[in-house]
Amino acid sequence: MLTRIDHIGIACFDLDKTVDFYRATYGFEVFHSEVNEEQGVREAMLKINETSDGGASYLQLLEPTREDSAVGKWLAKNGEGVHHIAFGTEDVDGDAADIREKGVRVLYDEPRTGSMGSRITFLHPKDCHGVLTELVTSRADH
Repeated sequence: MLTRIDHIGIACFDLDKTVDFYRATYGFEVFHSEVNEEQGVREAMLKINETSDGGASYLQLLEPTREDSAVGKWLAKNGEGVHHIAFGTEDVDGDAADIREKGVRVLYDEPRTGSMGSRITFLHPKDCHGVLTELVTSRADH
């Protein structure tokens, strides 16, 4: 069962400059940053608030580390902006299977490792009214 909006992913050309904008404009601070080599991105998670299920809601700023990454290709085509929305779930495997049974394409056969050690998968945007959608099970200590 989906429990919250976990994060909104925003693709950017310059992560540091984009972090500075969100800090100066809204007062958001970086909660976590990392490089995800598998996905070819450098990212910063800006915590917005805590949620009733023990999770949190974030903005995820994504800068590609290589042009052939999914985010790099997306930026080349679309420019900076909202890349995806992610919903939190206690069971990414079960929810992905349930959603797949409803005819929505799930992009990974098995969930992958996402930010802060989470388990993630994506749903095809053509099956979600043009929105790339991510399902996230957070690591227990985040």
